[in-house]
Amino acid sequence: MLASLATAALVALPASGGHGQSGDGRTVIEADVMAPVDGPYVGAANPIRGVNGGGLPWQIDDAKVELTSTGRIEVEVDGLVLLEAAPVPPDRQGVNPAANFVAVVSCQTTVDGVAAVVNVATDPFPASSAGDSKIEDQLDVPEPCIAPIVFVGPNPATWFAATGVE
Repeated sequence: MLASLATAALVALPASGGHGQSGDGRTVIEADVMAPVDGPYVGAANPIRGVNGGGLPWQIDDAKVELTSTGRIEVEVDGLVLLEAAPVPPDRQGVNPAANFVAVVSCQTTVDGVAAVVNVATDPFPASSAGDSKIEDQLDVPEPCIAPIVFVGPNPATWFAATGVE
């Protein structure tokens, strides 16, 4: 998952109000767990598919993710907050400082016949200081979208939680 392709192009695309997918609406990802950014993924040293980890470690209580083949995405996070331990400063522990979260779908695909990574982000959705947010959007995901990963963070370039097991 962390291997990078020397010939891969990284393309960030905005969300779209419509979808151009030929998918039949079947579920591509359905997850009840996300891994928070921690350890070597904190900061910009080890980005995953061009998306940097948040600048401090995070924790998450609960998550639900569903992505369909037509690009419909629903993400619900509960308790996505800064880690309640060092190195997070005591006054910031257990708090989400971001007013909004976005979901980013990252796909391995091809662009002009060359292997590439394409990241597509939702619009921003409100997030509480307790780290609760519900994201529902329609994205234009590339075809093919191989090995998709869903990230949640404050913007398309930074993640706080990603589909995976911590």
